[in-house]
Amino acid sequence: MSEPLRPRASLRTAVVWEVLRDALDRRVKAAGREALDVLDTGGGSGKFAVPLARLGHRVTVVDPSPNALFALERRAAEAGVADLVHGVQGDAHGLFDVVERDGYDLVLCHGVLEYVDDPAEGIRNAAAALRASGTLSLLAAGLGGAVLARALAGHFTEARQALTDPAGHWGAGDPVTRRFTADELSGLVGAAGLQVTAVHGVRIFADLVPGVLVDAEPGALDALLQLEAAAAELPAFHSVATQLHVLAERG
Repeated sequence: MSEPLRPRASLRTAVVWEVLRDALDRRVKAAGREALDVLDTGGGSGKFAVPLARLGHRVTVVDPSPNALFALERRAAEAGVADLVHGVQGDAHGLFDVVERDGYDLVLCHGVLEYVDDPAEGIRNAAAALRASGTLSLLAAGLGGAVLARALAGHFTEARQALTDPAGHWGAGDPVTRRFTADELSGLVGAAGLQVTAVHGVRIFADLVPGVLVDAEPGALDALLQLEAAAAELPAFHSVATQLHVLAERG
């Protein structure tokens, strides 16, 4: 399903890819065709778009960065899928200036809501880009994971700031503008007229475990991947995940 990944990088994406694999299989069967039309909003250099194209799907990537789109073009060419990947410059706010409504079987909205001015509008636009019965894959930064990470690093004031700030922002040095709880993301998705079908915690343990333990201990990476997968669906762990993944469908 995915491109070859560095061992540590696989910890960051494995749960999302597993969920997407199942969602793609369902959409292919429901649509009655092997190739789906996919929209990747904020898709950058194609971390998800290119592997999806390698499966035969047609992927449109919308991103505001010309440099990211150039890297996407190069990456798609190197993977031999340049004919299946189309990059256009734009953002979630003006999405329908560059793509059509009701035109996609699957919309990815990964790492977007953290930075847009109006997350609700971003989700509404993503939902409006879906065909009937289409699937939304939403990935966003989790509030609890950031609080826990700052506390374990000894930055207790920053942890408290993230916990009490309405946007989950821990201070001037925080590169993430906004974080969410699982309930907040599910609420945004529901308000956009979509039905939430699954919520997963992503990077529940991976960002907290010292790299030396994973890299040096035989079998540790596989064991940690299995642990992440086992905990991902359990609501008790959503509150401490670095990221939250919500899967939803348009009726």
